Amino acid sequence: MATTAEWIEGARPKTLPNAIAPVLVGTGAAASIDGFVWWKALLALLVSVALILGVNFANDYSDGIRGTDDERVGPLRLTGSGLASPSSVKYAAASFLGVAAVTGLALSLASAWWLILIGAVCIVGAWFYTGGKNPYGYLGFGEIAVFVFFGLVAVLGTQFVQAGRVEWAGLVGAIAVGCFSSAVLVTNNLRDIATDSETGKITLAVRLGDARTRLAFLALLVLPFVMTLALVVRTPWALFGVLALPLAARAYAPVRSGGLGMALIPALRDTGLAMLVWSIATGLALGLG
Repeated sequence: MATTAEWIEGARPKTLPNAIAPVLVGTGAAASIDGFVWWKALLALLVSVALILGVNFANDYSDGIRGTDDERVGPLRLTGSGLASPSSVKYAAASFLGVAAVTGLALSLASAWWLILIGAVCIVGAWFYTGGKNPYGYLGFGEIAVFVFFGLVAVLGTQFVQAGRVEWAGLVGAIAVGCFSSAVLVTNNLRDIATDSETGKITLAVRLGDARTRLAFLALLVLPFVMTLALVVRTPWALFGVLALPLAARAYAPVRSGGLGMALIPALRDTGLAMLVWSIATGLALGLG
């Protein structure tokens, strides 16, 4: 049976910046138009964190029962390694997705009823990323889904539930966070091109091939800093977003040098850290500027 430490590792805590970053930027965008509501920000954070943990366990379960993780390079997978039963991992996924659903329902009822529909789409998207008969993550649409759900929806949703509306600064921030989040997945899939190709998991990286995937990663890392320049129109303090540049450069180093397998793990970590630092700096700049 998996230990507590192994369950924590199986939850993939290094992906938490993908959940925290959009709430920081969305809250900053809300505050920039005098719409900050602290308790709604906390509820949005709980939804986002629960959703990404649910996604991680759902992926662990679905990939594990398909055999995709039998020859895995990278972080621990509970189902594929046999450390936890498929049913227990599925229950963990359902539990976290349930928390996201209940919290999201409460937030929607306190903001706008139609957000319930968007929340339902997010839950369904979380499960069918690798679940079901034809998971869209196996067809090369994972990066698009991450950009939409953990970029556009998460940032703009956080801004809307607090301020009652969205506007251009929130959209710019959402694009930046979506690019960072997609870059995290691109790094992950670049690492797994060989094993994914063998198991029939046709990710975007498999479709693009090694060289073009590395170029796509670079583009996704650069775009958030272009968005930083746009946000200077709202407040010059947005330039503090460039504090994340050294981390982004460090994330790109193993990708640029042609790293494979375990050599790409630091890129995955540093991309998440760059996203978190950028989001903290930008969220504060928007909120206080």
